Amino acid sequence: MAFSTTPDWFHISDDDDVVWESRPHPITMGMGLPAGVGLVLLGLVLVGWTVTDGAGLLTIVGVLLAVAGAALVLARYLVWTNTRYVITTTELYKKHGVVSRDVTQFRLDRVQNTSLSQTVPGRALGYGDLTVYTAGSGEPELTFERVPSPERVSSLLSNQLGEVSSAET
Repeated sequence: MAFSTTPDWFHISDDDDVVWESRPHPITMGMGLPAGVGLVLLGLVLVGWTVTDGAGLLTIVGVLLAVAGAALVLARYLVWTNTRYVITTTELYKKHGVVSRDVTQFRLDRVQNTSLSQTVPGRALGYGDLTVYTAGSGEPELTFERVPSPERVSSLLSNQLGEVSSAET
């Protein structure tokens, strides 16, 4: 999957190609999404129920619940949509942030090890974490959290690492 237009946070050279690009699995939006939708629905029910009696305390509470629920849904969606993961033929990128932006970028030739982990819910729903360790560091340098189809992504990354190492020799 390639970008239709190159975003301003992503710089790719002419001889580099996007191998994989994604957001986290939608489950990343967590319980905030259904909770927000529930608050909106509850607020709308309260407003609809009390509007025939004139605006009162329950109407105000209903409006506040609906607004709070909508804000919660919007916040969870914005966090999800503003997190991106990219593997190119030579580099890894992770971007996140709604108001501010944090972009982490590593050359594939620096990658020492990778690991894939999935929880029981992750296996059932098809997501997992892919962690990258770079040369000279025992700590994880980059983690793609809740990646959809993590086995496929891990395989793509391993293939790219193999191509980079064979190109160096």
